Amino acid sequence: MDRRLSRRRLLTGGVQAAAVCGAGWAAARAGADEGGRRAGPAVGISTLGFTGHSNAALAAELAGAGFKVAQLFLKQTDSNYWVYNGRADVSGLTPARCREIAAAYRDVGITLHSIGVYTNLIHPDEAELAANLAYFEAMMEIGGNMGVRTFVSEAGHYQDEKAPAPRVPLEFQDAVWPRMVETGRRLAGLAAKHDATVLLEPFYRGFLASAKRLRLFVEEVGSPRVRVLLDPANLIELNDLDEMFQQLAPLVDCLHAKDRKLHTDRGVAAGKGDLDYRRFVTLAAERTPGAPLILEYVGPKDYREARDHLLGALRAAGLAAV
Repeated sequence: MDRRLSRRRLLTGGVQAAAVCGAGWAAARAGADEGGRRAGPAVGISTLGFTGHSNAALAAELAGAGFKVAQLFLKQTDSNYWVYNGRADVSGLTPARCREIAAAYRDVGITLHSIGVYTNLIHPDEAELAANLAYFEAMMEIGGNMGVRTFVSEAGHYQDEKAPAPRVPLEFQDAVWPRMVETGRRLAGLAAKHDATVLLEPFYRGFLASAKRLRLFVEEVGSPRVRVLLDPANLIELNDLDEMFQQLAPLVDCLHAKDRKLHTDRGVAAGKGDLDYRRFVTLAAERTPGAPLILEYVGPKDYREARDHLLGALRAAGLAAV
């Protein structure tokens, strides 16, 4: 099979895949209008910031706050396995335990949209890269046991602390692009094996540094199994919101709803930065209606405030949250 798909074929296939994967969201949206407002995107939340909760306790709290969608990170007290930009020993997550974790959410009406992986895909050492890809596949197996088929990751970060900083950062060295494309194709092969989809998230200081660069990368990988999670706060330094959606909309299956002050490195909760949330949710509803908005960078102390900011932006845009 020729992996060098044209942009038209890739986007058409991706839209068809998104239509299948997003059927649940579309069904929910169909009856979501209230007060004359148009149905907006589904609103969900990442579990990453709730490290002091068990899965059952977190599911109960989120359901009580009105959430029906979650993005699962394995950082709860009874499933503490997640490691950013690395890998963990997940052998303790038996199929039965995976089903128990998923049931904790589904029993209270919460759908698990996706699972956060975020391993290092840019590591230059082949043995390390192979181990990271094996870890990614293990997470796909875990997801399969939970009934989750969508997995999220950045490209990853690497710096040799024993060597001087290179003149050109690793992410932008000539040889790295084709190597990363091949890694993307290896990842797509694993996703096909497990009937899964991988969503790649951009970040302005990483390999996928802009909306255009992410689009070009996904097109060159050439598989409907590799698509996009758009986090506008990660690109606000380089791209306007309209640019992000113009470049990426047909490839987006999920969006992160966090924030960032311009010219700063640290991300913050929704409403604490410079992102134009009303424009964000308007574009999301128009251009990526099947993709849920997942609150990120929130925890027990601030998730309600961030949720209210997001819901307020939806109301201001004439939209009703699902």
